[in-house]
Formats: sequence, C-alpha cells, structure tokens
Amino acid sequence: MMPTLIDGFDQLQQLVYEHLLQPLMFQLGLGNLLEDGFAATGWLLAGVVQVIIMVTVFAALERWKPVEHVTDRKAVRVDVLYTLIHRLGVFRLALFLTVDPLWDELIGSLRVHGLPTFQLDQLWPGVTDAALVSFVLYLVLFDFIDYWVHRAQHQFHWWWQLHALHHSQRQMTLWSDDRNHLLDDLLRDSLMVLLALLVGIAPGQFVAVVACTRLLESLSHANARLSFGKLGRVLVSPCFHRLHHSIGIGHESAGKGTLGGCNFAVLFPVWDRLFGTANFERRYEPTGIRDQLAEEGGRDYGRGFWAQQWLGVMRLLGRA
Repeated sequence: MMPTLIDGFDQLQQLVYEHLLQPLMFQLGLGNLLEDGFAATGWLLAGVVQVIIMVTVFAALERWKPVEHVTDRKAVRVDVLYTLIHRLGVFRLALFLTVDPLWDELIGSLRVHGLPTFQLDQLWPGVTDAALVSFVLYLVLFDFIDYWVHRAQHQFHWWWQLHALHHSQRQMTLWSDDRNHLLDDLLRDSLMVLLALLVGIAPGQFVAVVACTRLLESLSHANARLSFGKLGRVLVSPCFHRLHHSIGIGHESAGKGTLGGCNFAVLFPVWDRLFGTANFERRYEPTGIRDQLAEEGGRDYGRGFWAQQWLGVMRLLGRA
C-alpha cells in the first residue's frame, strides 16, 4: 500500500509541476531553480492534503467534543494565517532560497573531508515492505530528535522567548500548531534539514515524514475532549498535549515561573515516559502562559501576526 501511495503522489507532483509551476518559473526567469521548484511542488501538495483533512475531519472532532467555546475568533484567524504560510509551502520556499543551500554546501564539504554517507533504512535490508519500514524508522528517529528540540525550547531562556509565542494562545484549536515565531521555526527546521542530510533520507520520504508529523500535531492541538484511551499511551492525544499548554502545568517545573514542564513528545509519548516528563492526567485546563494573567502582570504577546513577530524579537533582546 505504501508504494502505491508514494507512486500516486509522485505522479501528481510531476503533473502539477510540469503543467503549472514549471511554465510559470520559466516566465519569471527562474529556470535555474527548477529543481527547487519541483521540491516545492511536493511540499505544496502535501500541505493541501493536510489542510483538507484539518477542515473536514479535525474540525468535525472539535464540533463533536469541544473543550471550550471559542470566543476569540480573531486570535484563531491569525493562527489560520500561520498554518497557511507553513502548510502551503511559503515558509518552506523561503528556506529553499536562503538557508537550505548553506546546509547542502556544509554537508557536501564535510563529505569531501571524510564524513561517511549513512542511510538509516539500510540497517534493515531485505524486508518485504521496505518503503513502509523505512518510513516508520525515519518517523521514529525524527520524533526522538523533535522531543529533545522541544525540551530545549523550554529549557533555554533565550529560546523560550521565541517559543513562548506558541504557548500564548488562550484559545487553542487545530490551527494552533504553526503559531510560532519565524526565528523559532528557522532554528527547528534547520536542525531537521541537517538531520535529514546526515541520515540520507530521500526527499520524498522527508516530505512524507514532515507532513505526517505536522498533521498529527494539528490533531494534538485540537479543541477536542479526546484522550485516545489506551492508545493515548502510544500516540499523543489532544488531552495529553493540552496539559503541555496549560497555565502553570505544561511549561513550568520546580516552582512558579521556572522553565521546564511536561509532555514534550510530538507524536509518541514513549519519550516522555522514558525521560520522566509524562503526565497522563485527564484534565482540560485553560491554556496560555502565567505572565499573561492580569494578576501576574498581563504580559502582551501581540494580537496580529506582525505584532507577535516583533514582540518575540523584543523579548529575545530583553526589551519586552
């Protein structure tokens, strides 16, 4: 089944690229970027599929079992903007044209100087469904690294000043996953691209791993009373992840206001269980950050996209 899905996606990517994007790139004088354009087509199609699932399946779950009534529609609309920027490839395209070539050159230089080529899926040769096994191996590896990146976002004070934007949403919904400071995303995505280059994951597989991860992240942020029962010990549920976003619980440890927290896993709670950061309580608490509360100073994290980005920079510089 996996090879069939991959072949179907590849054919659709080729069709869209040849009939839509490639002619447009030639008209704009971007013929030297055709390879990047083909890769961007894959990210675009994967994003479209994700958005369709989000507005149909995940939105239906939110209507079925909502945690809270959404009263701040403007805040949610800003989150929708973040989602479209990321899922439809705008941010990814910016990386293609700016940062990714630097990482390609770096890894290429290291290869010349003796860095060995390594492909994780070659550790399990001869399996019947190699594509599926390869996909699962890379999914687990990237999720393991994501867990530690996420902990770093909460551990280092300077990184938290950027990542705090993600946690400042008081009305968490399926759209909240991509509500991030662009510098925060630049750091995280750069680490993932470097990992992809080091372990030799194929470009198509990388798109599939990222798309699957982001889709499930959208589900974990959904405004839905879902804990997944016993499956919630294996896959991050909205209940599990909401505790991570809960005021005074998810991003505080060893006392009021101390960075830390619980439930850092992106897909698989096994990492939280292994490293002592899991909290499986079935609680649905208000989300946000303690210093947003009026009695704690009412810190402003911004209402619109540009205000949120600017205030993030000011927090990083210690001026907000």
